Amino acid sequence: MPPAAGTKLGYTPPDGGWGWAVVFGAFISIGFSYAFPKSLTIYFKEIQEYFSVSYSEIAWLSSVMLASMYAGGPVSSILVNRFGSRPVVMVGGLMVSTGMVLASFGRTIMHLYLCVGVIGGFGLALNLQPALTIIGTYFQVKRPMANGLAMAGSPVILFTLAPLNQFLFDSFGWRGSFLILGSIVLNCCVAGALMRPVNRNTKPKSGAAPERDRPSAEEAASPDAREQLADLLTGKHQSSRGCLSKFIDVSLFKHRGFLIYLIGNVVMFFGFFAPVVFMAPYAKHQGIDEYSAAFLLSIFALVDMFTRPATGFIGNSKWIRPRIQYFFSFAVSFNGVCHLLCPLLPGYAGLVVYAVIFGLAFGMVCALLFEVLMDLVGAHRFSSAVGLVTIIECAPVLLGPPISGALVDIYGEYKSMYYACGVFMLVPGMFFFVMHYFNYKRLDKEKKQSVAVHMRTCEEALKPKMNRDGTRAHEADR
Repeated sequence: MPPAAGTKLGYTPPDGGWGWAVVFGAFISIGFSYAFPKSLTIYFKEIQEYFSVSYSEIAWLSSVMLASMYAGGPVSSILVNRFGSRPVVMVGGLMVSTGMVLASFGRTIMHLYLCVGVIGGFGLALNLQPALTIIGTYFQVKRPMANGLAMAGSPVILFTLAPLNQFLFDSFGWRGSFLILGSIVLNCCVAGALMRPVNRNTKPKSGAAPERDRPSAEEAASPDAREQLADLLTGKHQSSRGCLSKFIDVSLFKHRGFLIYLIGNVVMFFGFFAPVVFMAPYAKHQGIDEYSAAFLLSIFALVDMFTRPATGFIGNSKWIRPRIQYFFSFAVSFNGVCHLLCPLLPGYAGLVVYAVIFGLAFGMVCALLFEVLMDLVGAHRFSSAVGLVTIIECAPVLLGPPISGALVDIYGEYKSMYYACGVFMLVPGMFFFVMHYFNYKRLDKEKKQSVAVHMRTCEEALKPKMNRDGTRAHEADR
């Protein structure tokens, strides 16, 4: 395995044991967070007819839910920092369940916006961030693998919920289905119960330096880290000056790697979800029947399901892990090229090929999306980082699909929408490649400089002691 980057956790993560039960809990929690808003689209047609609203009005239901999930990120991060992952996930499951039950009694579309969109979306936020954060406390060497397995929960649960929702809809209508879904989503509480806090008394293996004494390049380049390592070398253990803020670490906006990730992701998310939303309508627009169009989503989800854990295994290899940011850059660019080529693929066979390639590209990005953020900022700052990222990404997540839909309305076809999404993905992909090239070079240079400073500091600290010993020996001879 490749050497793990230092994380300032203050203990050695077990990289296994109960951590795999935590990964299973995160698999469920993350799966519901991402799959639940998409799976509700099955009920949209009946709800639209029941409330006599337009398609755009009913389409906002999923957008509001996703936007609320992202907007609740900072609050979720604060609660995780204060109470830990287990109680936050369990409260989130109860909130989503309550929102679905209340929505089943709705009399207006605004009632559904509030219950499903706001209450349910905020509950999903309390499921997502804690599940992502706790993996970093249990895993370090095997973290990309664990993240890939956990992120596979989204396509697996979507693949399961899609036929289940159709069955519930045919049997009980949308009101009865919402009541039943309110009970099903309580499984998030079970997932939260698995997320017990890590044992922080884990001893490092004999002969190996503790991980907390091996800072990453980004940490080693900071003045605080230089002083801390100098203290370790001279036997002076002092508390860190740069303590994290009590609630959320806004100093991340001065972090070079975090800013690269944030800028690229804001652009990327304008074109991230729209191709999934419009895949089936694009097929119908070409004269393909409804069942064949829906089957494209099943193909996409099936490929995505196997791609995410496979990406985690590849990302954990000794060849990829040290420069995993390049792997993520390739995945984002691959998505862009995939969307640009989509309008050029003819007929239903071409769309099947697109669904397979898109599932592969989409799964790669999703498996790496939060792993690369943790790689940049460290597990100890990840909770604050993901909270800040999600609140800023809320705008492109909310506006991306409507903007893509507007392009379809303006031009009367879907090609322009796919071209636009391709550009929105390809540009940040190239941005990541260029910026991380310079970032890696800068980190390597700073690391070499910091090591030289550490050695000089150590020599200066030891030199006075040697002089005193020499003086005493000389005086003793006299």
